[in-house]
Amino acid sequence: MLDTTPLTRAVDHFADRLRAAPQSRLQRGAAAEALGLARELARRAQLLEEPSATPREMPDAGMFAAADQITVAGQDLALVLEDEEALDRAMTLVAEAQQRAGV
Repeated sequence: MLDTTPLTRAVDHFADRLRAAPQSRLQRGAAAEALGLARELARRAQLLEEPSATPREMPDAGMFAAADQITVAGQDLALVLEDEEALDRAMTLVAEAQQRAGV
């Protein structure tokens, strides 16, 4: 079984940084960046679970929910990942999104 602990830790760290960020930082794009990441992680999880289905888009629940959304999407993806390459790609997505978010 694939150890996806690094992914869940990275997502949790990003989520914690978002929760600690001032509202002004969230408004300047950190929340939007997090939502984009959550949507991509959720899309990847859905495609792994149901390859023939059209992925549903995660809704925008507001800037204060962005941390929770990346946590849920990251954990969902971690549950269905099957190979190191996919894990590495997900880790890269999280790191790049956090850098762009500036948190």
